[in-house]
Amino acid sequence: MIIVKKIVAFLMSSVLLLVLAACGSGSASNSSAEVSHVKPEAELVIEATNYTFDQNEYHLKKDVPVKITFKSSEGNHGMLVPGLKLQLKGKEDSAVIIPKETGEFELSCSVMCGTGHSAMISKIIVE
Repeated sequence: MIIVKKIVAFLMSSVLLLVLAACGSGSASNSSAEVSHVKPEAELVIEATNYTFDQNEYHLKKDVPVKITFKSSEGNHGMLVPGLKLQLKGKEDSAVIIPKETGEFELSCSVMCGTGHSAMISKIIVE
């Protein structure tokens, strides 16, 4: 009987955690909003080769819809910008975002690409 109670308590806790995770995924202070129905006013292309991005920093304007295109021209790479809630990967991928906060946001490779992976860092500056 005690084992059954523990199993039921575990299952109920697991369901509660899943519900909370699903409901709590939004944030009132999003740094960007990914949108597919808005026509971008700007475009940014970020190109990756082995262990480097094509620029040390990229500049965006706050509240301006921008299409960000990621191209991996050499090697297997991806890009991750946690502060903008943006992740793109593969040979070519894109998304339209609207940056909602100014600041500097770290851009890093999201695919373990080899010995230089940890040094594959750049930044996106939202002005």
